[in-house]
Amino acid sequence: MSNNKISYTEKIKASYSPTGASIYLGAGILDGETIAEAEVNLPLKMMNRHGLIAGATGTGKTRTLQLLAEQLSDAGVPVFMLDVKGDLSGLNQAGASNAKIEERATQLNKPFAPSGFPIELYSLSGKLGAQMRATVTEFGPILLSKILELNDTQSGVLAVIFKYADDNKMPVVDLNDLKKLLGYLSEGEGAKEIKSTYGSISTATSSTILRKIVAIEQQGLGGIFGETSYDIEDLFNRIDGKGVISLLNIADVQSQPVLYSTFLLSLLAEIYQTMPEAGDLDKPKLVFFFDEAHLLFNDAPKAFLEQINTIIRLIRSKGIGVFFCTQSPMDIPESVLSQLGNRVQHALRAFTPNDVDALKKTVNTYPKSDFYTIDKVLTSLGTGQALITVLNEKGIPTEVAATLLTPPRAVMGPMATIDCEKLMLASPLYTKYQETKDPISAYEMLTDRINERLASEHEAKAEEEEKKRIEQESKPKAGEKSLVEEIMGATITRQIGKEIVRGIFGMLTGKKSRTTKSKGGGLFGF
Repeated sequence: MSNNKISYTEKIKASYSPTGASIYLGAGILDGETIAEAEVNLPLKMMNRHGLIAGATGTGKTRTLQLLAEQLSDAGVPVFMLDVKGDLSGLNQAGASNAKIEERATQLNKPFAPSGFPIELYSLSGKLGAQMRATVTEFGPILLSKILELNDTQSGVLAVIFKYADDNKMPVVDLNDLKKLLGYLSEGEGAKEIKSTYGSISTATSSTILRKIVAIEQQGLGGIFGETSYDIEDLFNRIDGKGVISLLNIADVQSQPVLYSTFLLSLLAEIYQTMPEAGDLDKPKLVFFFDEAHLLFNDAPKAFLEQINTIIRLIRSKGIGVFFCTQSPMDIPESVLSQLGNRVQHALRAFTPNDVDALKKTVNTYPKSDFYTIDKVLTSLGTGQALITVLNEKGIPTEVAATLLTPPRAVMGPMATIDCEKLMLASPLYTKYQETKDPISAYEMLTDRINERLASEHEAKAEEEEKKRIEQESKPKAGEKSLVEEIMGATITRQIGKEIVRGIFGMLTGKKSRTTKSKGGGLFGF
């Protein structure tokens, strides 16, 4: 062995030989030769320091996700993965050896040991797995604004609606709740109610938001909002000591990348908000793989990016690791990229000026190497090979290593449809989440409030009409005298009036008035 190879092997061993449990990624490559002794391992306790798996299409990113998930499961660590094409379900079944796998096993000096792993199938539509849902409240205004593709003004209005609902203890469960609130607060009594405290909502803005909500419903995707919402505790399951690999199959909603990528972030946000602080653990509680990560950041507003940055920065203290998978590191904002300590970089292509620029920027994110020219390595890596640097047990970046990756042990492809259906229907989680619940929420509460107000207005109107009716009936009809007029017009009333006037006149003049006496001798017969 040459001195250079000896020096290389010693450095790789020094960088990638943790004392605790680890994930075996493969062996270092130097000058085109795989050196089996130069093992590349990722310390299990550093998996919550997050990571990046990047590379051009067809370079093996998905298989890297698979081999990481397999070994995490073996270590008893649950995994959540986005299954973009529906081809990760094969993780449930043991793989089969072939010539290429045997060749790689020989190069790595590691025997190939096929194995299947426990998986749980999920779907946003409920057709390809257990239905995953979240309430509108759980999404919050920032994530929901991203899904609805709202501008800053519209996002501000959505924030007002959420604030009103929160202040008035109104659960916003599904899109019907949101539409009811939107309509109530943008016109009539609701608009008057919020004007001084929250401000007015223009009918133009309200109508725009409503149209975007309806568009989601028309695409058949309104079902992801509601109850029963997903219980994140179901992500932490183990079977026979192995961590369950939860797969969210989005094959039937691929045309809605913003929707499913934002849904994943909502799950991550809920995990962050509900999980207790864990400190430094020997292994993570859960590792979350975020495939097609560029979709999450495309055209993302500032508030959205700030929320992602906060979650990624703080969630590691909850024992949660997050790995982003995308084509180029430049797809990830710098504020997030700087927090991804573990890097697995597959081949990059430099066919266009933009590709060349991305390559230069990627090279600058790697530590300097005494053994590689980074830009040349990145453009010459083959399928199943990657340039790796991770954090060692002390949190220090390891030596850069071009690596031949170990092959996955499960089937590298989709499970047969009939097997998927059997697995799905046999799962207790499928039954748990399949039924839709309709609890009392903002829609019912506002409906009751509106109905009470209408009933009160109707009652007041009825009382006013009754009052008018009584007043109308007390008035004399045309040609009739009122009771007072009848009394004043009576003969005895006129006589009394005359006698009173005469008496008063007599007192003033000193003369006695004449009176008509009855047989009794007194006035009026007394």
